Amino acid sequence: MSEETIRVVVSRRQEQGHGVVVLDMVSANGGELPAFEAGAHVDLHLGEGLVRQYSLCGSPAERRIYRLGILQDPNSRGGSVAAHAHLREGTEVRIGVPRNHFPLSMDASRSMLVGGGIGVTPMIAMAHALADAGKDFELHYCGRSRSASAFIDELNASSFSDRVHLHFDDEEAAQKLDLAQALANTPPGTHLYTCGPAGFMDWVIGETKRLGIPDAQVHKEYFQATAPSGGTAFEVIAKKSGKRVRVEADQSIVQALAGVGIKVTMSCEQGVCGTCLCTVLEGTPDHRDVFLTDDEKADNDQILLCCSRAKSDTLVLDI
Repeated sequence: MSEETIRVVVSRRQEQGHGVVVLDMVSANGGELPAFEAGAHVDLHLGEGLVRQYSLCGSPAERRIYRLGILQDPNSRGGSVAAHAHLREGTEVRIGVPRNHFPLSMDASRSMLVGGGIGVTPMIAMAHALADAGKDFELHYCGRSRSASAFIDELNASSFSDRVHLHFDDEEAAQKLDLAQALANTPPGTHLYTCGPAGFMDWVIGETKRLGIPDAQVHKEYFQATAPSGGTAFEVIAKKSGKRVRVEADQSIVQALAGVGIKVTMSCEQGVCGTCLCTVLEGTPDHRDVFLTDDEKADNDQILLCCSRAKSDTLVLDI
């Protein structure tokens, strides 16, 4: 999570689609905001230690406005509900400096952006960046229905509207996304980016594997994940703190460390954002996150403390 924060004010709030609030935020002091690259997100501080990450969905060329699209999740753990309830026009709030775990490769021969539902938000920023740079790309936006989907009007009015393809579950079969067909005529160096619900992303990623798209050309960002829970107990040695603690089968490492006075900063609590990333000095992690890449997991020198566990009897952590 970003340690540095910025004071911003909600300059415009729009209700779009079904349960989506689109927020324009400007600097509280009236100046320019820090630059960001397409795919970046900010930590939104919603009070009482509640921090959540939301993708920036405006144009990276726009330095005076940050734009967020926030879906009110029926399974919310507090973040989206608080944002919908409290972030009104004129409200001042603190956000972290933009961070980017989902960068866009500007060297790709072609880029395919595939967003499912609210997962379209980082794709919109990517589309702006690619269009401004004169790059070859297309944006596929999949949703349950046209009426429930946000950003439709602005995508249709954008300078890249001819690159935008809309796909809705409740409309005729011919307009639904056929990923194999969409990828059939793309050059070998095409890079694909996807964000959306876990089931949707599993389908997209599964199709890329079936079609033989190299893993290095497939980029993904989860905004929600369900990590497997439970397991056997193990011990954690906090090297810097000089403390040792047993992590019970029904505890997370974060919870166990809190019991001996070691507070770990975290945000998503699902192994998505990377806020609680910690270095592993000894032992073998049982990786249950979607933040680390497969190669990073294979190195076994990092762990997400909110959800991952241990395969070894003991983990020695640099904390």
